[in-house]
Amino acid sequence: MRKLVVFLILLVVALAILDRVAVAGAQREIARQIEAKYDLSSTPTVHIEGIPFLTQAVAGNYQEITIATGPLTREGITISKIDATLYGVSAPLADLIQDASKADLRAERVTGTIVIPRKTLEERAPRGVKIEGGGDDKLRVSGKITVLGQNIPVTADLKIDTVKGGIRLIPANVEIAGGISVPNVERLVGFTVPVKNLPLNLKVTKVRSVAEGLAVEGSATNVPLH
Repeated sequence: MRKLVVFLILLVVALAILDRVAVAGAQREIARQIEAKYDLSSTPTVHIEGIPFLTQAVAGNYQEITIATGPLTREGITISKIDATLYGVSAPLADLIQDASKADLRAERVTGTIVIPRKTLEERAPRGVKIEGGGDDKLRVSGKITVLGQNIPVTADLKIDTVKGGIRLIPANVEIAGGISVPNVERLVGFTVPVKNLPLNLKVTKVRSVAEGLAVEGSATNVPLH
């Protein structure tokens, strides 16, 4: 009886070790495939949720996988990071081990958040304008705009709007130093940040101001992973 108990304990330990080794290998291969598919600047961090892993691997379907990327550039726009969650991922373990390049790795649904840093916003803003905001879901601009050869101090709130292929920052509550009347001042202060061709086919659903800049939330369905 004692030998049987010892054997069962050793078996459980061995299975637990095997489970962790297998999940590490699967995470590594999925990360490599995503990096290649979406031309990322570095290999993303991948974590397969759920224990034990082997039961999911046998079925070839993973309920939830989280990934995190480092900085990357899309359409000339620097993105500091992407945090995403993949749901209903089809990735048979046998295919990952034998030849992942031929496997149909796919996620039923993906949600993610892209962070566009303040520096990137300032690069797109009109010259002489600085972006401000403390993560309270508001952005402001301040600086000087050139009108008829004159540098005029200006401040304004920025309304965040989504447009086709990007994010439009529209000025409101514009204040001009000295109360000078400037026609079409909104056109001189507002600007657009292109956001398209995002990794994991993410489409913008919501944008909010955060301390780092802008947090762009997106989603996608039926997403290929290689």
